[in-house]
Amino acid sequence: MATDYDDVKCFLAVAEAGGLSRAAHRLATSKSVVSRRIARLEQGLGTRLLTRNARGVVLTEAGEALRLRAGSAFDALDGALLDAGRREEELTGLLRITAPIAFGTTHLAAMLTDFMDVHPRLRLDLSLGDRRVDILAEGFDVAVRMGSLSDSTLVARRIAPLRLAVLASPAYLARRGVPARPRDLADHDCIVYTVPGGDVWRFREGGRSTSVRVTGRFRSDSAEAMRAAAVSGHGIAGLPTYMLGAAIADGSLVPLLTGYPVAEAGLYAVRPPGPPPAKTRAFIDALAARFGPEPSWDPDSEAVR
Repeated sequence: MATDYDDVKCFLAVAEAGGLSRAAHRLATSKSVVSRRIARLEQGLGTRLLTRNARGVVLTEAGEALRLRAGSAFDALDGALLDAGRREEELTGLLRITAPIAFGTTHLAAMLTDFMDVHPRLRLDLSLGDRRVDILAEGFDVAVRMGSLSDSTLVARRIAPLRLAVLASPAYLARRGVPARPRDLADHDCIVYTVPGGDVWRFREGGRSTSVRVTGRFRSDSAEAMRAAAVSGHGIAGLPTYMLGAAIADGSLVPLLTGYPVAEAGLYAVRPPGPPPAKTRAFIDALAARFGPEPSWDPDSEAVR
């Protein structure tokens, strides 16, 4: 059965609004029409996209995947149509961006200087922090985020894969030995990232997923502090590869368990719902051009996975 793209747009409206009635109000139609469109889309795809509860709707795994990818596709289409229907205009005003500290300092700051050169009348406000910012409440135009996403009311575009590596300093390994398998980490000092689930490291072992709960003397919500602790010999760290190139190259950190890939996450640009302003769209496009679809910091990803 061919997919009606208006049904997809209807589904995206439901996902954004969090309920059929609210989506119907936004679309200026009836709840029954919205319900029929969702049912037709699910039938055509052969999978359930959402479930209902007392508070509205909850996206299934398939629904969340469709929301992310279809939302990005329609955003790109809307942007292309806008660009085709008007002459190029110079970007002005203020663009507020939030990003993690380590990624902001190691990669994003350099990209933004080039972006400012291309758009000399655009002003930028970059806020770096490792807490999860509420971009709607705090007035940000876009957030650069990593890992898994949970903000169903926001629009996300996947920029690139985010890979992790497990590493330790030569001094630590000489003192404590080299773990041969993921389960050996339970007997080591590990440097723990203080986010929910940060003490559970997931690997692929023999074609299946395996998890190890790790402990150690040092915990932090800062990837840069974790890297410094690992280089100083205070434990084994699991860190994103975008911040490890120099430490691996000079021997300060040694990749471990390379035969057991760590679960892969993603680098995302996240923005408020609705058609994006030209400045936001231009920034996200520049982010994708600079870092995607395969990031330059992983020229040989198998070396660190």
